[in-house]
Amino acid sequence: MQQHLPSLALDVFRLCIWLVLLAIVFIPLERLCAQHQQPIFRKGLMTDLGYYFLNSIVPKFLLIVPMSIVAWSIHHYLPSGMYASVAALPVRVRFVLAIVVGEFGAYWGHRWSHEIPLLWRFHAVHHSAQEMDWLVNTRAHPLDMFFTRCCGLLPIYLLGLAQPMGTTVDLVPLVYAIVGTVWSFFVHANLSWRFGLLEQVVATPAFHHWHHTNDGAEYINKNYAAILPLMDILFGTIYLPTQRWPKQYGIEEQIAPDFGGQLLQPFAGKLTKFKN
Repeated sequence: MQQHLPSLALDVFRLCIWLVLLAIVFIPLERLCAQHQQPIFRKGLMTDLGYYFLNSIVPKFLLIVPMSIVAWSIHHYLPSGMYASVAALPVRVRFVLAIVVGEFGAYWGHRWSHEIPLLWRFHAVHHSAQEMDWLVNTRAHPLDMFFTRCCGLLPIYLLGLAQPMGTTVDLVPLVYAIVGTVWSFFVHANLSWRFGLLEQVVATPAFHHWHHTNDGAEYINKNYAAILPLMDILFGTIYLPTQRWPKQYGIEEQIAPDFGGQLLQPFAGKLTKFKN
């Protein structure tokens, strides 16, 4: 245990640096271009900071075993000719394909998290936020984040778009993870920006805010894609009005207000709704 402490301390230090950089970028933008007027030190901010550190460390360790199994399986069972052909593609081509394939897997993982009650218990933590800003991105149960990341990464590895058995670091899964993480902070941000036709191509704050709406049953369970709205267009779950924004966020179920309670609540059983 002690031998891992220096590495963990270094990880925490790096996360502190990234947190400061993200705050420097997003806090002024949200002050200048806010869609909803709300304080910086909003309700649940400290809980989300806890999730920021927890989810930057725990899910990547949980992914080691399944990704190792996938890497071993690819090396032993995938046709070597196919694997070699994909590996020979330029990195930029593999990256674009990885975005598309990863988005397909992540879309369905995210959608299942809404449609399967057991998965929803964990995913509901993320949707419990009643105010939206960049840091809400980190509010997620670690097991929920692990599941969604698995769904996104597995098809990338299974199709050989990432090279787990190579002798050098493969840039494709690394850049894919960085782009996905940065974009997730952006789409959760409290920004009033609209991008016209571009919103049909890439996810934006307006697109993702409608995913978090609590305006009514007809508006929920939309816009599952993390980066490419094309997935929602293809599978009939897109909702993106040009002039409107959600009036309120959150869910009807009762979610524990504290950090520890939210981590334990999904194991306790079915979620209950607020009483009128």
